[in-house]
Amino acid sequence: SVRKKWLARKAGQLFSGLLAMNVVFLGCAFISSVIFNRVAITLRDVEIFLSILKLLSLCWIIYYLLCTSRKLHAVLYRDSHAGPVWVQGSLVLFGACTILLHVFRIGYNISRIHCKSPLEILFPCTEIIFVCIQTIRDDLRGHAVKVLFPFYRCGLMLTMATDLLLWLLAVTNDSVHREIESALKGLSSSCTCPNTTACLIFQKGYVLLYPFNPEYCLIGSSMLYVMWKNVGRRIPPHHAIHAKPKFKLHGVIYGLVLGISTLFIGICIFMTYQIQATSSAPSQETFVLYYSYYIALLPMMTVGALAGTVIHGLEERELDTLKNPTRSLDVILLMGAALGQIGISYFSIVAIVATNPRDLLDRLSLTYAVSLIIQHITQNIFIIEGLHRQPLVEDPDASPAGPHTQQSGPSSEETAISHTSQEPTRVYPLEIRQELRRVSHTYRHTYGRLNWKRKALKEISIFLVLCNIILWIMPMFGMHPAFENGLEKSFYGYSTWFAIVNFGLPLGVFYRMHSIGGLLEVYVSS
Repeated sequence: SVRKKWLARKAGQLFSGLLAMNVVFLGCAFISSVIFNRVAITLRDVEIFLSILKLLSLCWIIYYLLCTSRKLHAVLYRDSHAGPVWVQGSLVLFGACTILLHVFRIGYNISRIHCKSPLEILFPCTEIIFVCIQTIRDDLRGHAVKVLFPFYRCGLMLTMATDLLLWLLAVTNDSVHREIESALKGLSSSCTCPNTTACLIFQKGYVLLYPFNPEYCLIGSSMLYVMWKNVGRRIPPHHAIHAKPKFKLHGVIYGLVLGISTLFIGICIFMTYQIQATSSAPSQETFVLYYSYYIALLPMMTVGALAGTVIHGLEERELDTLKNPTRSLDVILLMGAALGQIGISYFSIVAIVATNPRDLLDRLSLTYAVSLIIQHITQNIFIIEGLHRQPLVEDPDASPAGPHTQQSGPSSEETAISHTSQEPTRVYPLEIRQELRRVSHTYRHTYGRLNWKRKALKEISIFLVLCNIILWIMPMFGMHPAFENGLEKSFYGYSTWFAIVNFGLPLGVFYRMHSIGGLLEVYVSS
């Protein structure tokens, strides 16, 4: 019976994985055909194909919400590792911004209804419905470990494949940006925006909110992958008991003050850039200010991450070697998302060095690209080391005086009985309670002598959190000097550089957001 269940689980994984792979490859072929041959296969054909995929995914999600999840034993366990609060919050935030984006897109297309097909209005409507239902489904039920349903696995992978294809379309679709740039340059366009206030507002909102769409697709895909990995997964009893440290800012001073200062300066630079961008093209002085800020901030973050990594090595804290698919995915996403900005930086380095830079802005851009690569690498090492460390376990039955103080009071058996009368759901076996007490005493004895190391880790973590927040805000809300600078665009060509930036920029924004969550976990567990 156990072997049959194991074989059924592996067969379900294989079949659903093959389904997703074929759908993704077919969609990639469609989208690539639009890039290389816009006559044979148009953007409208791709949108029809993706609408069919969204319709199938919606049918599965609605069927699951109305039928499958209400069945007896449909949800057996809940995985405490999956779906942290910051992931749920970011999913809702980016989902709401994506819906607002498509509202602006609908208004923008309606303003140009004289030269737009009704299908181009229908596609964002289906996108709004898809995002709403998927966000509700992932946010409310995304952390459960389900029983083994092959149909459930296939639905998850179909939805994940749809999100990946929507992300790929958002990365490669430069039609709107081409239209806007042509209008700014006074060139003729087949479908320009009428000179009305409403159309210009819809156009500006659509462009500013555009990065939220690929961000949402990336987060949705990652959550669906975790849910797919958790199908049929049984949680061992010892996983149900784990330390849940709370977030406290007590004792953190230097990192907090320094981080708030960098955050305030970054917001001032961002506002200056946005004021110039709304009135005219940003000036060279604004670009110099932007790159100078980054060149000053990135080395500080690099030094902090290196210092934290060294302290991790000196801590002698035990490693968490338990199998954790969510943490493994966090590491993969952290490393994969870093490739976005690292890739853009390497393309910029090649373009700048090949053109023999003599201008101050080009030299600053070169220094910025090199600093960004180093900062990503060092921060990844620091976060990954911290995620694999055991958190400090506090023993609820231990005396406040310290681990060597003998505690007077009820025994373990009596405490378990009292817990039974007060909290029936928290009755743990005696062996587990004794093991928790032993480990707690060991940790308290060790960390009592290494308090300065824990404090340094907290200072470094909170500083890096605040720095990543401002580095997330700037590109997320329209500050894109890599695309507007002009040197790389003239070196690689408009279409090529647009694809490079549009591929790497959403990954870079996702990396900053993902780093914030990882750094908060390192902070709390220190």
